[in-house]
Amino acid sequence: MVPAAYVLLRREKDGRDQVLLQLRANTGYKDGHWAAAAAGHVERGESVVEAACREVAEELGVTVDPEDLNALCAMHRTGGTGLPIDERVDIFFECRRWDGEPRLMERQKAADIRWFALDALPEPVVPHERFILEHVRKGDVPPVVTFGFERPEPA
Repeated sequence: MVPAAYVLLRREKDGRDQVLLQLRANTGYKDGHWAAAAAGHVERGESVVEAACREVAEELGVTVDPEDLNALCAMHRTGGTGLPIDERVDIFFECRRWDGEPRLMERQKAADIRWFALDALPEPVVPHERFILEHVRKGDVPPVVTFGFERPEPA
């Protein structure tokens, strides 16, 4: 399985709860979809917390203290192909404090970053990430979720 860390930077502005998203581009996966502004695979010998902090620095140019990461949930998901690359464990964090001003650092992988109110997300959002964001908006994120394992009803 491929482990990944996702960091949802959140803030309150004008009385609305906002999340920072990036518009994916040139990656070969869900290009043209909005996604967590900082996310990526855990590298060999790296903890998921270290990966989360590294991804925030690489993708947004800001520094996050590991103590400021709040674990939201673990997601076990599948792409349904049976290939190892499509079997994933994603750890989602939220963060409300960081040093610096978030900016688009990897223009070869993202076309834009923007703040969106959780109750007014853009279209389209990467489906498994939208699933988590909807639970964040409602305040009911389960500690462990699955995604993509739905089986068709028997005929």
